[in-house]
Amino acid sequence: MIHSMTGFGKAVIQLPNKKITVEIKSLNSKSLDLNARIPSSYREKDLVLRKKIAQALERGKVDYSLYIELNGEETSTQINIPVVDEYIKQLSLVVNGDRTELLKMAIRMPDALKTDREEIDEEEFKHILTATDEALLAINLYRLDEGKVLAQDIQLRITNISQLLQQVIAIDPERIAGVKERLRKAVSELKEQVDENRFEQELIYYLEKYDITEEKVRLENHLNYFTKAINSEDSNGKKLGFISQEIGREINTIGSKSNFASMQQLVVQMKDELEKIKEQLLNVL
Repeated sequence: MIHSMTGFGKAVIQLPNKKITVEIKSLNSKSLDLNARIPSSYREKDLVLRKKIAQALERGKVDYSLYIELNGEETSTQINIPVVDEYIKQLSLVVNGDRTELLKMAIRMPDALKTDREEIDEEEFKHILTATDEALLAINLYRLDEGKVLAQDIQLRITNISQLLQQVIAIDPERIAGVKERLRKAVSELKEQVDENRFEQELIYYLEKYDITEEKVRLENHLNYFTKAINSEDSNGKKLGFISQEIGREINTIGSKSNFASMQQLVVQMKDELEKIKEQLLNVL
């Protein structure tokens, strides 16, 4: 079963003094393009998180966001009291004002606030990993559901191509008869005596040139292989893309050999269905 590369997953873990939120979004991409937003205090764990995400999602343009919110009982940002006092002293020499007004100005000055770099709490990081696992599970379930929708649409278009192929097979005898008739008419218009044996040889040559038996067989085999591949456990967008290229090659060859308006119209419809399949495959994992 195929998976879409589009998905969203979210997990929230509430601790006594903090709330951990993990959000993961993904869109289609040829490879894994991971953008991670992680608080600076956990930057050294960046590679650990990236490895976990890469193993779970494989491909796609992925945005990973980690939010850690304090419950208000503690904060890592503090007023740098000695610096603020020094600013107030200096400001009092420049402007007149009470201490409250000077404090309002001083608190906006550089280094008035300081943030102590906290050591990583390994127990807290375990909760972050748990939240990440839960978000990855959610986004993969989302991708699976989206994949089912994609598979239904793609399989419908494969069925349409198969039905169009059956119409091509049905009108092929009429096409061959038309080729013979046009050749005979062209020869008769020459008003020249023609060696019948030579004519038959030339006729066989042109019929072989326009023969699409191999293309019809190969196209039918490719369509069956595509259906088998899309329903297999190891189905993936790249493999299906390769098969769709082979399907397109056979359709194009039938179109170039057909030389018959009705068949060319069917070929155009097959090409249209195949283009829609290729568009959908861009979003398949």
